[in-house]
Amino acid sequence: MAVRRRIGFPLALAVGVAALTAAPAAHAEPAVRLLGQQILPHAMDFHGTTVGGLSGIDYLPGTGEYVLISDDRSERAPARGYTARFAVDANGVGPVAFTGTFPLRTAAGTVYPPKSVDPEEIRVDPWTGDYFWTQEGERADAVLADPSVRVARPDGTFVAELPIPDDERMRPDSGPRRNAALEAATFAAGGALFVTAVEGPLLQDGPDATVTSGALTRITVQARFGPLLAQYAYPMEPVFAESRPEPGRGGNGVASILAADPLDPAKFLVLERAYVEGVGNKIRIYEADAAGATNVLDAPLGDARPVAKRLLVDLADVGLTDIDNIEGMTWGPRLPSGERTLVLVSDDNFAANQITQLVALAVR
Repeated sequence: MAVRRRIGFPLALAVGVAALTAAPAAHAEPAVRLLGQQILPHAMDFHGTTVGGLSGIDYLPGTGEYVLISDDRSERAPARGYTARFAVDANGVGPVAFTGTFPLRTAAGTVYPPKSVDPEEIRVDPWTGDYFWTQEGERADAVLADPSVRVARPDGTFVAELPIPDDERMRPDSGPRRNAALEAATFAAGGALFVTAVEGPLLQDGPDATVTSGALTRITVQARFGPLLAQYAYPMEPVFAESRPEPGRGGNGVASILAADPLDPAKFLVLERAYVEGVGNKIRIYEADAAGATNVLDAPLGDARPVAKRLLVDLADVGLTDIDNIEGMTWGPRLPSGERTLVLVSDDNFAANQITQLVALAVR
């Protein structure tokens, strides 16, 4: 039927009903599809370091390389990052070639001693090319060490440290839970803003997510040179399944955040990484919009309006045969189709029963 042909109402209605009953419904193309993946060899050696624990990734469009950060707490080698090159295109993900490694350094110029730092996320400053990286601090029996955002040159030399909100400092009865602090970070508004997210709820913000209820964590926005501007409640999903054979051994948290558009100050992709013992991992990526959320900087969440969110993709739905502990994501090169590529990396925890996978998705 020609689009502009005039048809009387009864005939048009009959044609429409016949079409609905006689023809299958058209299926919209998915917003996200799998391009491919590469799995790195376990305990791979590169320049005398063990490649593993890759918890953050960012793209260097000027060189076509990627920068990655390991969450090795200077136990296998000094805390460090890597650069690597691999093709991401309509044919999938090409072989991975590591091109460099660099130790992260303290303000005194030394490498970090064992267990003194816990790196998690890394982002390339679009203005200077420096690396902004987060670390989770520590909450242990006799140790309360604050998480932090630090700035390094591409060779790992210390440049600066940004302030963090007072409510994210480690105190006996408040602040981040152990190993659930600054796991996620991104630049926004063309590089004018730096945005971080706490992996799990602060102690003062309520309990962790369970199989019956979600939890609230916080997204913090600050100027690139430090001043804190806003903080928003982010609603995490409940844990997707009960652990087995012993219940209660699972969790969900924010592992990475990424500006949805480089120029937009309020829209982000948020990667929720869940693990349930005896079941496995679930990785979901949400589109989040903070434009209508309540600013709760250093304030109780109360009845604050949280960030709005909607599911972009559940990796269980794209055809991956394995889904490991994916913690990092970055935009990669744009495809000739106009689709953007989203590149993910998993943290194998240096464990022989886990994998380091680099996954590429196409996003419409």
